[in-house]
Amino acid sequence: MATITTAQIIKAILETLQMVSISLLLGALGGIPLGVLLVLTKAGGIRKNTFMFRALNNLVNIVRSLPFIILLVAIVPFTKLIVGTSIGTKAAIVPLIIYIIPFIARLVENSLLEVNQGIIEAAQAMGATTIQIIRYFLLPEALGSIILSLTTATIGLIGATAMAGTIGGGGIGDIAISYGYQRFNTEVIVFTVFILIIFVQCIQNFGNHLAQKARRH
Repeated sequence: MATITTAQIIKAILETLQMVSISLLLGALGGIPLGVLLVLTKAGGIRKNTFMFRALNNLVNIVRSLPFIILLVAIVPFTKLIVGTSIGTKAAIVPLIIYIIPFIARLVENSLLEVNQGIIEAAQAMGATTIQIIRYFLLPEALGSIILSLTTATIGLIGATAMAGTIGGGGIGDIAISYGYQRFNTEVIVFTVFILIIFVQCIQNFGNHLAQKARRH
């Protein structure tokens, strides 16, 4: 691959890791509480609130219905307002966060709904507050499933970072577009696909391992 150097490959890998890690961290900080709220406020939830549930549910559905590449372009003015530019790694992180928050929220909601309702009823019978139910019963019981959900979200982010390369977002996707697709270099495209496959396999195996450990406790 004479068109790219080892330094460029390493830089692209580090940019991808930066985009994924920051987006996942901030996305989880927004998505997990949002998922909890969806479970609490829905019909049958311990804090039923039809108006709030519908508002949050519709918001999640609207953002999730947008393909990432459309979202990426649609919020360019907002991205420039936040980070001062619409290209590069920093610019890609903004739409990645907006993309992943509702994705994580929906996955977390599904994980929490798997918790046996009897556990919640037992916690309420003991006089536990809503915060205590969430902290000591709901989240611990769903921890293994939540870890797998975050694993799925991480893999989704890797795919999204590759798409960010279409607007110069940096990372492996940028290498694939700039040096592979635009220069008709199949070797570069195959190489970047190989790197992404390794990323996904490592993350999936690590997530499975953590989920198994969480379910044993």
